[in-house]
Amino acid sequence: MTKAAPIDVSIGSDGIRLGQFMKFAGLLDSGGDVKEAIIDGYVTVNGEVDRRRGRQLQIGDVVGFEGRRVRVSP
Repeated sequence: MTKAAPIDVSIGSDGIRLGQFMKFAGLLDSGGDVKEAIIDGYVTVNGEVDRRRGRQLQIGDVVGFEGRRVRVSP
């Protein structure tokens, strides 16, 4: 079974923090929910669990959460 292609979300800059991007991309609505999901290990960046809400994402990084995949685009 292959994974669906990630959805591109344009951030209009070169980078964004993981927590900010999750809210911006509509993966979660509140900062509290984002923090909890990241700390609990439910979020992946480029296929690997990342528990750092402040991780700096770059163009091309793919964030996964609850079966959805979203790619950072310019």
